[in-house]
Amino acid sequence: MQQSYTLKELPEIAKKIIETINGKILLFNGEMGAGKTTLIKEIVKQLGVQEAANSPTFSLVNEYQTDKDEIIYHFDFYRINSEEEALDIGIEDYFYSDAWCFIEWGNKVENLLPLEIININIKVINDNQRTIQINQ
Repeated sequence: MQQSYTLKELPEIAKKIIETINGKILLFNGEMGAGKTTLIKEIVKQLGVQEAANSPTFSLVNEYQTDKDEIIYHFDFYRINSEEEALDIGIEDYFYSDAWCFIEWGNKVENLLPLEIININIKVINDNQRTIQINQ
């Protein structure tokens, strides 16, 4: 799937992602400021999380619970210096927990990522428009 969208269309894009993907581990790729966290926040909301989602830039991982008692883990590996730091937080336990895992800056833990992962690539078109491509 490849599609352009604006910030106003974000709820529809998030819903479409949830409906079309075949898996729970999503890797969000894009340059700084592309809208990875913004998209994840909307997907989390669409999945039924009542609390506001925030970027786990300093904590590495945030945990949310949906209204259907599903767990969502949101990772941001921007600030880690080595894959060992990810191993120290037990990243493999998260990935193989059957919970939703949303990963930003996954290139920093590339060797630790599961084989069955969904890549979501976001490209900036202009200040208000993005293109999203999903590879399953």
